[in-house]
Order: sequence, then C-alpha cells, then structure tokens
Amino acid sequence: MRSSLLLALALSTVLATGCQGRPGASGSAPSHEGADVVLVTVDTLRADALGFAGNARVETPVLDRLAAAGRVFDDAHAHNVVTLPSHANILTGLYPYQHGVRDNSGFALRPDVPTLASRLKKAGYATGAFVAAYPLDSKFGLSQGFDVYDDSFPRGSNPDDFVVAERRGDQVVAAARAWWDGQKGKRRFLWVHLYDPHAAYDPPEPFASRYRDNAYLGEVAATDSFLSPLLLPFLEGRETPALVVVTADHGESLGEHGELTHGLFAYEATLKVPLVVWGAGVAPGRDGQPARHVDIVPTVLSFLGLGAPEGLPGASLLAAAGPREAAASYFESLSTSLNRGWAPLRGLLREGRKLVDLPLPELYDLPTDPKEEKNLFAQERRAARALRDALPRESAWPPPKGAVSPEEEARLRSLGYSSGSGPAKAAYTAADDPKNLVGIDRKLHQVVDAYSRGRYEEAATLARELTAERPDFAEAYENLALSLRQLERHGEAIEALRSALRHGVDREAVRRQLGQALAETGQAQEAVAVLEPLAAGAGTDATTLNALGIALSDAGRHGDAVAVLQRAAGQFPNDPKSFENLGIVALRMDQPEQARAQLERALALNANLPIAWNTLGVALYRLQGPAAALDAWERSVAIDPKQYDALFNIGLVAAQAGRAAQARQALTRFVATAPQARFGPDLQKARQILAQLPS
Repeated sequence: MRSSLLLALALSTVLATGCQGRPGASGSAPSHEGADVVLVTVDTLRADALGFAGNARVETPVLDRLAAAGRVFDDAHAHNVVTLPSHANILTGLYPYQHGVRDNSGFALRPDVPTLASRLKKAGYATGAFVAAYPLDSKFGLSQGFDVYDDSFPRGSNPDDFVVAERRGDQVVAAARAWWDGQKGKRRFLWVHLYDPHAAYDPPEPFASRYRDNAYLGEVAATDSFLSPLLLPFLEGRETPALVVVTADHGESLGEHGELTHGLFAYEATLKVPLVVWGAGVAPGRDGQPARHVDIVPTVLSFLGLGAPEGLPGASLLAAAGPREAAASYFESLSTSLNRGWAPLRGLLREGRKLVDLPLPELYDLPTDPKEEKNLFAQERRAARALRDALPRESAWPPPKGAVSPEEEARLRSLGYSSGSGPAKAAYTAADDPKNLVGIDRKLHQVVDAYSRGRYEEAATLARELTAERPDFAEAYENLALSLRQLERHGEAIEALRSALRHGVDREAVRRQLGQALAETGQAQEAVAVLEPLAAGAGTDATTLNALGIALSDAGRHGDAVAVLQRAAGQFPNDPKSFENLGIVALRMDQPEQARAQLERALALNANLPIAWNTLGVALYRLQGPAAALDAWERSVAIDPKQYDALFNIGLVAAQAGRAAQARQALTRFVATAPQARFGPDLQKARQILAQLPS
C-alpha cells in the first residue's frame, strides 16, 4: 500500500507541475528572438494518415518534406477529442479543466486566460488567425490576442441542411498568405486552421478520383496540397526564418472500437496526433519521447527566448539534448456526458500506460498494444489505481456548461456532435458507459450521414429506430422530425415532436422545431403560441426570433413580424437570415423597394442564400421586369436545385417573355422534382404551359 501511495503522489506532482524540471525547460536551449511563428492545425487528422508516418496509401509531399527537415514527435497526444477545447489547449498551454472549455458548445474561453497570441502580441508581434469552420467561431473566445481573426466562412445557410459553415483549405491559406505578405517587416505570428479532413468526406478533384476507395485520405491529400503556398516558401528559403508548428486537434476513429468519427471515446485513433516542429536551429529527426498539446506554447516561447510563464503544465520540446522527464498527460471526452447524460470519460497517460476512467475502466500498455485491444485493468489493478488517484482533482465532474444557441445546436448536430444538456447524475453505472452505448452513437452518425446526403427516408427510418430504442433520446426525435419535414410529411414530424414532449424530452430545440413544423402546415396561430414563450427573454437567439417572425407573418400579423425580425437584425447584424425574412415580409406587405433593400443586405453577408435570391427575384420582377428577376431565380436554383418556387417562377415568366428554351428547361425540372402534395396546382399549370410552348 505504501509504494502505491508514493507512486500516486509522484504522478500527481508531475501532472500538476508539468515538466518544469526538464533540462532546458526554462530556456537553456538557444533562443531565436524575434523569429516569425506559424502554427498550422489540421482538423481531424489521424497521426497515421500521413506519408511521413508510414502511410503508403496517401500522398502528402508538402508535409513529408516539412517532416524530413524538421523534428517529428512520434508520440504526441491531444487532451480532448473535439475541436474547440482541443484548440483552447493548444493556444493557452493549459489543460481543459484549467482554462474551462470542455466541449464544442456551451463554453467559451474566458477573456482573462492568456493565449499564445496575447503573449506574442505583448512581445510586439503582429498576430493573425485564419480559421476554416464554425466550431472556432470568434464568439467562442479564441480570438483574444489576435489583431485579425478571420472566421469569414459563409453564414446564414439553412442549418436544417446539416451543412456546417466552413470554407475550403485553399481559401483559408490564400487569405492567410495575403495577411502574412502584408505584415512584412514586422514580427509575425500566424495561426492557420484547416477543416477539410472532417466528416463528411468529400475531397475535390483530382483527389476524389485518386482516392475514390478512401475519401478520408483524399481529404488528407487535398489538405496537404492546400498547404503548399504557405509552407513551401519556408522550405525553399524564400521566406524569413520562422518557427513552424504543425499538428492536429484530434484524430478520427474510422470505425475503430465501433466509433465512426470522433467525440465519443479517447482511444489512440482520436487522441494521438501528428506533431512536427521546423525552423532554423531545430534539430531534425524523429523524437519518440512523449509530447503533448500543452507543450506547444512553452516550446514556442522558449524558442523565442521569452520563457514560459509559471503555472503552465507543459515544457519546451526543443530543450537541450537528453531524455525529457516523463510527464503524465491528462485527457477527457465529455461531449456525450454533457449532452446525453452518458458517463464522463477522463484518463491519464504516463510512460506508455493509459488509464481510461469509466464505469467499465480500461488500462492499456501502448508500446505492446498500440491498438488498445487488451484491457489490463483486471490484471494490474494497483497500477490502474495509482493512475486513477493521480487524476487531477480540478477536473472532477461536472464542469459548468452555459447556454447553447440554436445555431450551435444545428451546426454541431451537423458534425455528429450533440449539443443539448444531458441529465446530471450522482453516479454512473455500466449502463451509462459509452462502450455499451456505441451502437446508439453509431446509428446517430448514420442518421446524420444519410440526411446530409439527401437520403431522408433512410434517415427517418434510422431515427425512428432510435426513438423506439431510447424514448428519452432528444437528438433522435429532432433528427426524425427534420427528416420527415424534408419528405413533406409535416404531420408525422409534428407527431414525433409531440411524442418527444410526452416522453419528457422537453427542450427548447424540440419546441422550436414544433413551431416551425406547425407554421409549415398552415397552423400559424398555434405556431406563434409555441414560439412566443421561447422568444420572451432578452437573450433570445436569432433562430428563435426568425422562426417567430415568419410565423407571425404567416398569421397575418405583419407589423408584429417586422418588430421581431428587426429585433433579431439589431442583435445579430452579421446573421443574414433576419434580413432575408424582413425581405419576405416586406413583399407580403407589398413593399418591393423595402424588400429589395433587405434582401440585398442579406446577400451582402452571404451571396449563397437560395431563398434570398428567389425572393429578390420576385421583388425585382415587380420593380424592373422579367430580365433581372430571371437572373435572380437562376442564381437561386443554381445554389439549391430544390428551390421549386424559383423553378416555377422561371418557367412562368420565361414563357411570358418569349424565352421558350429557358421556360422548358425550368418547367421540365419542376415537373420532375417538385413534391405533388405541396405543388399540386402549380404542377398542373406547369404541364399546361409545357404543352403550349413552341418546339
């Protein structure tokens, strides 16, 4: 017992103090004062998905070249398996329980927590960040310390389409490169985040064809090519000296241990990450000693001669030659506990031993069992107990979680992440262990995948199976209702949502979608009754206000609708949906000039809004005639082929304007694709016009 206690105390000390005792951690390695710094984070990049990691199935020449000339840390680990908290770890050099960001929703980095950007800005650096996707939106707090935080991915798309707001890697790199070139002569810190390897995997050509049997690796290869304009100038000596750090926020399971993507478990497939450090004075080669995300900030600061501040748990990975003192690495996966009420996952990794603390605990010896196939917990309880005792007390459950906006709910649901609030429990049992619930998680990802690919019948069937299996599972009802609404089966969607409420699944997202479904079926008064209580608070979100505004207009209360939508536009001026809806209501009030102004404001924020283009076409038809209107409607259907109103408008107006070919093409598509239940009379009229068009 005494030896176990001593080991536990030693582990706890190492975890609390980090590796401040490592040689060179306080700056004994040569410094490179004033050097530029480039940090690249690639979302969802497995440690073994790169050529330099030994993967012969993928071509990553740019990163391979960086690795060949830099230092590769072959045993690097993240501390979280979802995007936002993992990036908070990288940028602050703190563990998640220290900086407070524990999940992708309901958390934001506090303004008083220093970041690498704020530290370098204080040291005289120009600081720029260019991020690719919504989980790193500036509202989550990672923008502090950056002179420029470019999160200008498109906003205002329909969240029910399960398309996360993102931009492709080459666009991110182009914007980052322009900023970098514009800051010449200054000390520069640049962070570039690429999102491309994240599910759903859809690589661009030529990578789609080259990797048709492995779309994930196709995304990885595409990402490597996107990084070429950023990294090759350094490798070829065309840039001033800089320290370049490349890592991933987490990996991807790809079916290992039954997990399709990430966010559930913390096995090596998602916890282990690539980590490469390159720069003048960085000794090239492979480094097999442990490395952690919390070591990145001290590594950068030490390299620059700035010294790592007290209180950071990590230490420089570029210290003078010699073995680094082994340090424990804390990790966690809390998303399904916070959002579904499943057991929280915490763990510790030290000297190749990995403890996963769950109701069904796990202990692995990674050097001999890298795939984590042999659980040693029963055979080595003393070692497991020592690791468990060393878990930091500050990480104890549950962390506080803030409010989650509907935009966060919708965006993160599209990633396969849930984002509601799971029921808190005093104790968790084996029934709550994610290993016993992985089938449910897997099926939910299948629902999201089917929905995102337009297979709504399949998505509805899978979601209905989930509601039968787990009647208390909110996400299942929400996804079922969304799928049914896409299938024009609004009555079934309403019943599914009411069933959720009967089963005690009474959260705002369910009631909001119920109000939207009621409005879609012409039950505007009841929709208003459902939505008005949700919009009563001062902190009401844009999604709820927009849903209520349209329902009020549907109920004939246009003045009240305008007031609600103007409130939304005032509170959320960067959200184009409010301006789009104000344009719709203005048209209903026979105010085409006002409608045009509002719709143009929406499209200035995001030019790819099909509903806004369709509505603008109607306004332009009244103001300017057919030509301008037809151009707007064509833009609408080019963005979304399911804009049936726009297709019908094109056919009708083009026929009247003598544009027979344009009319025939639009009406043929309309007749072939528009739902009969919603467009019955219009379909009949379209067929009549088609029959009368000259051949």
